[in-house]
Amino acid sequence: MKRGLKQQCNFSHKMKALIFDSGPLINLSMNGFLYILEELKGSFKGKFLITEQVKYETLDRPLKIQRFELGALRIQDLLQKKILELPESLGISNSEISKKTSELKNIANNLLENNGKGIEIVSDAEISCLALSSILKEKEIETLIAIDERTTRLLSENPKELEETISKKTHFPVRLSKKNLSQLSEFSDFKFIRSPELIYIAYKKNLLHIKDPKALEASLYAVKFKGSSISWDEIRTLKKL
Repeated sequence: MKRGLKQQCNFSHKMKALIFDSGPLINLSMNGFLYILEELKGSFKGKFLITEQVKYETLDRPLKIQRFELGALRIQDLLQKKILELPESLGISNSEISKKTSELKNIANNLLENNGKGIEIVSDAEISCLALSSILKEKEIETLIAIDERTTRLLSENPKELEETISKKTHFPVRLSKKNLSQLSEFSDFKFIRSPELIYIAYKKNLLHIKDPKALEASLYAVKFKGSSISWDEIRTLKKL
């Protein structure tokens, strides 16, 4: 939360689009919190968007797997109710997003290297969210990206930290590619929010539907244990706000 908790957790009146990556949708679904999106949408002056790539990860593919079918149906319900919408609702085609996704993904997956070879660090779904954000900015629509994946957020917030983070994940040393450093500017102007901040906002707006003093704490623990990259210190900070 390097840009300040209050700034990240505040829905600006100027904001027009909140773009969801797969992670927060799956996390909220697994914890039974998807209903807060429907309630938050009522006070949000703009669109809740998912790309086709995110739809594939959260609906199209899991709908064919018995273990994940219920979660997929929950996402489908939000789409049918137009709580979540596709970019075409703003006149943006999937081909336009796919093209920008390919460009950003190619840059991201060549920023780090080991023995002169690029390291793949991002996937289509998460980068498609950044691609959509870039396209919307060109249309003067303000955006915020809901994403739990730390790697993608570090591309924008602290690229240098990627070396240590990816080295730990891969168990071999990686370094930022000097020849590609100039392209980091492509990731310099994105704004992010995670599942825990969405939970915090819902709590402050009395939308959690859990009347207990430990409701916020328990909810933050729940999203952490389902994969959101939030530290214990950050949880303690949120509890005090």
